[in-house]
Amino acid sequence: MRFFLFTSLFLLLALGAAHAQTHTLQGLITDPDRKPIEGAVVAVVKAADSTFVKAALTDASGQFLVVNLPTGSFRVSVNYLGYQPYLSAPFGFEAGLSTHTLPDIRLVPAEKTLGEVQVTARKAFVEQRIDRVTVNPDALISNAGTTSLDVLEKSPGVQVDANGNISLRGRSGVVVFVDDKPTYLSAADLANYLRSLPAGSVEAIDIMTNPPARYDAAGNAGVINIRLKKTKARGFNGGLNLSYGQGRYHRSNNSANLNYRTGNLNFFGNASLNTVNMYQDLTIWREYFLPNGNLESRFTQNSYIRRRLNGATLKAGFDWLITPKSTFGVVLSGFRNPTLATITNSARVSDATDKLTARVEALSRADKVLRNGSVNLNFTHSFDSTGRELTTNVDYLTYRSDLSQSLANRVFATGQTNENTLLDSSLPTSIDILTAKLDYVHPLAKGSKLAGGAKLSRIQTGNRASFFDVIDGQPRPNYTFSNAFNYAERIQAGYLNYNVERGRLSVQTGLRFENTAIEGHQLGNPEVKDSSFTRQYNNLFPTVYATYRLDSAGKHQLGLSFSRRIDRPDYQAMNPFTYPLDRFTLYGGNPFLRPTFSGNLEISHTWNSTITTTLRYSRVKDVITETIEQRSPVFYSRPGNIGQQISYGVAINGSYQPAKWWTIQFYTEVMHNRFRAQLGTQLLDNAGTYWHVAPTNQFRLSATWNAELGGMYQTRAYFGQFVVIPVGQVRVAVSMKVLKNKGTAKLALSDVLYTNQVGGTIKGLANSTARWYSYLDSRVVTVSFSYRFSNGQTLKQRQTGGSDTEQQRVKS
Repeated sequence: MRFFLFTSLFLLLALGAAHAQTHTLQGLITDPDRKPIEGAVVAVVKAADSTFVKAALTDASGQFLVVNLPTGSFRVSVNYLGYQPYLSAPFGFEAGLSTHTLPDIRLVPAEKTLGEVQVTARKAFVEQRIDRVTVNPDALISNAGTTSLDVLEKSPGVQVDANGNISLRGRSGVVVFVDDKPTYLSAADLANYLRSLPAGSVEAIDIMTNPPARYDAAGNAGVINIRLKKTKARGFNGGLNLSYGQGRYHRSNNSANLNYRTGNLNFFGNASLNTVNMYQDLTIWREYFLPNGNLESRFTQNSYIRRRLNGATLKAGFDWLITPKSTFGVVLSGFRNPTLATITNSARVSDATDKLTARVEALSRADKVLRNGSVNLNFTHSFDSTGRELTTNVDYLTYRSDLSQSLANRVFATGQTNENTLLDSSLPTSIDILTAKLDYVHPLAKGSKLAGGAKLSRIQTGNRASFFDVIDGQPRPNYTFSNAFNYAERIQAGYLNYNVERGRLSVQTGLRFENTAIEGHQLGNPEVKDSSFTRQYNNLFPTVYATYRLDSAGKHQLGLSFSRRIDRPDYQAMNPFTYPLDRFTLYGGNPFLRPTFSGNLEISHTWNSTITTTLRYSRVKDVITETIEQRSPVFYSRPGNIGQQISYGVAINGSYQPAKWWTIQFYTEVMHNRFRAQLGTQLLDNAGTYWHVAPTNQFRLSATWNAELGGMYQTRAYFGQFVVIPVGQVRVAVSMKVLKNKGTAKLALSDVLYTNQVGGTIKGLANSTARWYSYLDSRVVTVSFSYRFSNGQTLKQRQTGGSDTEQQRVKS
């Protein structure tokens, strides 16, 4: 907090020193029929050399306002899809504050005879912004036919492990949004959902390590927002994506998005169907030691995990332009993801001399169906052309999960009677979430802006676990594992945000307050008593952003950001009961989990808007992560708090064009992680530095052919109790435009050398060691086809959804 106050004071003093006389430019953009044009790009450039100065977009009434312009002579250029570019005559501002109103500008439709002229605009895969990094999936050919989880794995600073757990720059605790709405899912269910969301339905991905105050403070590592495609044009428009992939098993990802705008109504929707077949061939080695350090026994287990996922998602809605300044919208969405997982285990137990003492064969089958439905009501009102705006969002979401599983064990012990057991279970889960959010933006004098808002969220979850030992074909209740757990949470939040520009300096500061109240109730059973807990806590979360242009052209720019954040436990993580994953591994919740708090600082330099170098430092207290504890031959896995994590390092993100036909996009980082904690009787001190590099080469072979060669490599990395071995991969892809450039056919091959296989060791175990290695279905050839049709005028896309972080924490 002292750092936040000191930084704010320093920036305010700097603002005073940078204060200069400024001017305001305003005007109106219409079509030939004098109808207002919304979303036109208005750029102010210097009259002498056309150097860019500042830009704005027209609002629903066609008006624009450009503030904080310096003294001098300028021109205005206007660009809008379907119309000829416009360039004004020179005009100027003299000393002293002033406002200049341009004559109304009427754009002329583009000549249709220009069909022989080809204009190509290529988005970069990664774009650096003041408070986020934006990833454009369509920029990479190799993303065709893949899933959203695959795109995340290629994104700068994002790591995805073999189980689909997502971390950002070596830190867990990432909150994932879809269209500014949290996913409310556990790590496993989130991974399955992202596997069911085709990359072809994703417009862009925003990665925010230090999100602004308007976002919930949850997610100590940051926020990832996946924005789905929504066509923004009049008339009937849309697109179709089809794909088939083949590794060891087949997979398919298909999606479509449609948009229709007529009059004051805009209807939109997208749908997807997918099938993912995958496997993991996992081997675990464990050694157990006596208190005197002598080897006691060894344990080796091989698990062949086969997963079959089918997913269907649907989203539909409409926007109603009630008046030129007021818009009401409704968004309905949902998905259904059935998953079947079978695990075949073969384990070997031996003594210190490696003599076999027991052999175990197990078969686990889990049949799960996860369903979701949600409704969003939103309203936006623009008071005037200065940007004063009020936005409200109300969201209601439900999740229902039905899981049936069985665990059959056969034990062959030396000198003992063989043992056969069968454990059946049913685990239904229900989650209901209601959120209401209000945001207000108020421009102030001299180009500054004040924003504020409030949010209320209420969550109710119900979890049931019914376990049965099947003996002689008859089920008998197992009260060791059976349980019922209810959880309720209420979060009340409010925030203020202030933006200001003075000359070359831009500053944004914010402060968010959150009150959290939770209640958990374990209902118990005939052998376990009821138990409950309640907690309440208040917290402040400051944020600071600043950028300073070292030269008038903005070729060199410095940046600073700081934030304090929180990571709350998953909704079901505090369920105290234990569940068997197999005979030698148990999973349990932890009712004593504490929230994680982090302080994050970044200092950056951007050169020529193409290369950004960032220094990062974070200090995290009570990190929530998976902890492993060894008790005799059984390993207990459960979420726990690791006392402290310190991370620091440097990252470079940029692009380079050696030739007109060749573009290189690259990201690399060197980070040092250190985890310190007392885990039972063991002191964990896991530290090390890792290097991650991810280059992508894009080749424009002709007007219709493109190719791509990319990859990734990461050295040994350190996360919580785990040390992960080096991994890497190479990918290639080629694309061809067809059907008069309205369609694109693509062919891609991932993990060409079959090297993206993970493994590692586990530290902090009492009287034991453990390591593992996995083979994954990572080498996949994919053929895909996409088709786009569009007509009409581009519209300004509205942001909807007010439930900002709750979905990430659902445990199903």
